[in-house]
Amino acid sequence: MLHYIDVILPIPLEKLFTYSITMAESEFLKPGMRVAVPFGKSKIYTALVFNVHQQKPVAYDAKEIHQILDDAPITTPQQLKHWQWIADYYMCTLGDVLRAALPNSFLLESETIITKNLDKIINDEELNDQEFLVYEALHHQSSLKIHDLVSILDKKNVFPIINGLLDKEAIMLQEEVYEKYKPKMVRYVKLNGVYSDQTKLQQLLEELSRAPKQRDVVMTLFSISAQTKQPVKVTELTEASGASAAIIKTLIDKEILDEYQIQEDRVGYSGEANEDSKKLNSYQEKALEEIKKTFEKHHITLLHGVTSSGKTEVYVKLIEEVIATGKQVLYLLPEIALTTQLVTRLENYFGGKVSVYHSKYSAHERFELWHNVLENQPKAQIILGARSSIFLPYHNLGLVIVDEEHETSFKQFDPAPRYHARDAAVVLASLFNSKTLLGSATPSLESYYNVQQGKYGLVEITQRFNDVMMPDIELVDIQDKHKRKRMNGHFSDRLIEEMTSALKDGHQIILFQNRRGFSPIVECTTCGHAPQCSNCDVSLTYHQYKNELRCHYCGYHTAMQKACMACGSVELDTKGFGTEQVQEEAQAIFPDHKVARMDLDTTRGKFGYEKIIRAFEEKEVDILVGTQMLTKGLDFRNVKLVGIMNADNMLNFPDFRAHERSFQLMLQVSGRAGRTDERGIVLIQTYNPHHRILQQVSTNNYAEMYAEQMDERHNFNYPPIYRLIKITFKHKDFNKVNIGAEWYATALRQVFKNYILGPEFPPISRIRNQFHKHILVKIPPQQSLGKTKKAIAKVNNSFLSIKDFRSVRVILNVDNY
Repeated sequence: MLHYIDVILPIPLEKLFTYSITMAESEFLKPGMRVAVPFGKSKIYTALVFNVHQQKPVAYDAKEIHQILDDAPITTPQQLKHWQWIADYYMCTLGDVLRAALPNSFLLESETIITKNLDKIINDEELNDQEFLVYEALHHQSSLKIHDLVSILDKKNVFPIINGLLDKEAIMLQEEVYEKYKPKMVRYVKLNGVYSDQTKLQQLLEELSRAPKQRDVVMTLFSISAQTKQPVKVTELTEASGASAAIIKTLIDKEILDEYQIQEDRVGYSGEANEDSKKLNSYQEKALEEIKKTFEKHHITLLHGVTSSGKTEVYVKLIEEVIATGKQVLYLLPEIALTTQLVTRLENYFGGKVSVYHSKYSAHERFELWHNVLENQPKAQIILGARSSIFLPYHNLGLVIVDEEHETSFKQFDPAPRYHARDAAVVLASLFNSKTLLGSATPSLESYYNVQQGKYGLVEITQRFNDVMMPDIELVDIQDKHKRKRMNGHFSDRLIEEMTSALKDGHQIILFQNRRGFSPIVECTTCGHAPQCSNCDVSLTYHQYKNELRCHYCGYHTAMQKACMACGSVELDTKGFGTEQVQEEAQAIFPDHKVARMDLDTTRGKFGYEKIIRAFEEKEVDILVGTQMLTKGLDFRNVKLVGIMNADNMLNFPDFRAHERSFQLMLQVSGRAGRTDERGIVLIQTYNPHHRILQQVSTNNYAEMYAEQMDERHNFNYPPIYRLIKITFKHKDFNKVNIGAEWYATALRQVFKNYILGPEFPPISRIRNQFHKHILVKIPPQQSLGKTKKAIAKVNNSFLSIKDFRSVRVILNVDNY
């Protein structure tokens, strides 16, 4: 009887692909193991076994697998179920999910090896000049790789030459699979076993008396071994003895020292848990008891605690209880900046049980952590991570905590799968029958709506830790200040007065401006021309620190212009302002104080966040200017004043969630002020101080904001009442996008009638030389989500089967939060 496996390939295929295997292989292979398989003409891919069966594929002949790559599965059954749910719910393929989930080191690559065909004699005259060069090189080398050909021929596209040689049967091609992961090996040394005898050791030391530096190294090795009773690293010995690497190499060559290597994890915590978790105050104790009570009725609970109410300490107590039972905990955070601050706190409480997982880690580091979680090692009992950590191979997940659950960073926009980590984490917890705790000072309307519907439990903390008062929020009318000439650049006299007072008292300040760069528009004052990006329909942002104009959508950049490109005038002016300009103005107003900036430009390196946050915590920086990175749950003890430079940018954004997001962002950044004894002050500069959202922020009135926004969502059929699926069309040809989107919308209207909005161009309709057009599908509460998706998938397949539309890229985005 023939045996087969269905595999997930790391490419966006709608269906699983089937390969034939032998009976022995069918007994050995299990779901979750990797196999190398041929696909297409000759390419070899790393595929993941989904199931083993005996059903022959109908549409094609099953090929044989190339080789088995694992001895045991690298994924768990629950993980594969979770991936299947993500693929079904977010309308993507399992291949998309596999590519997003597996660290790159798991996806082995194949390399094309070119060898000479020894069975055929080729006459040199048959070959053109470039083919002759390749054939000649194969006389001297048994095989060549593609990149070798690129350097021999000095051209990038070598495939036409390879095809020419293949047609003449001069060469043969084969694929070689190679491993991407390289373990980290650390060099250790010990004294050669011969010298364990006392007399021989004495002889050695006498011999080395003529080489004092070598003798010092041996003596240092004794002393380190006696003190630590641990193996001694070469780096440790070099540092302690002050000897050069050459001296240690000489001792190894003389066989006085033995060198050996030990494999080590790239990321690990070497210290111990050195702190007990803090004693909870009465509000936190009450919240903890209520959470446990709501967990009896609901699998998901929302913890709505005001900023600085000590939610993290409540999480720590829950984590303690869960890991005591031997289960794992997933602690999700929206931003890498937050993990840097929280890691230290959790490591102080739990020592080496904490592992961190996010995109700034290298492929090798992520590979090692994956194995630690898979093998259920003690060092991976608590996983602290950004959204991608939901893909790890958990064994017995006991609790999922989603901190700052309202954050938009939890939603993946590109590439597929376009999942929401909060919702995917809730499903992951349900697969393990464990509990989920969502925490936020400003919950998303979706989560609060689920509480009102009785789906989630609700626990509230209304007091700040240590009974510190909520910050005093004041709205500053900058229109009035401009009229009275009371503005210094973008700083009102009121903001300067409070900053002066805070700095005088030794406090720190945060200034928030949700736009990086120096200025979003550079304009000619003579003709009004503003430099535009050549690839996108957007003006270039001026970055002063590099003196360049940069596009924040595609990365295109050019040197700052000295004169207008349209009329040649040298009178160029900047409009609007970003974090760079705020930093420069703050430094000019307060020259004796250190001003730093935290945005995407200053945090690009692996430790970029850490350096800035540590400098601010250690009071090396007095004023920190930043974008929304600053708003997300960071705990700075010495900040008294927060200044929001311009609230109107956020409020006047063309999105139905703009007001909700503005409220969350402003309240979160306000929460960074006055987190210890003194009451904090927040100044919000705005041209419209009477705006309802700003009034609600100033009184910290979440209930009023929720009621008002829900009223609007009811009236206009938006989430959380209706669900949304956004369909985006992309193509470099304007007409193709237009005609394709119209065809698609017409087909959808035949099924869904009036619940289709669009097609419409977004505010920025061309990005990276591709035109974009959107259609919104609104799904009423009573309509089946599954059937809706099936109908959309059917229309999508019909659309892609039309030859003219095949080149138009269609992106389906479910729950477009």
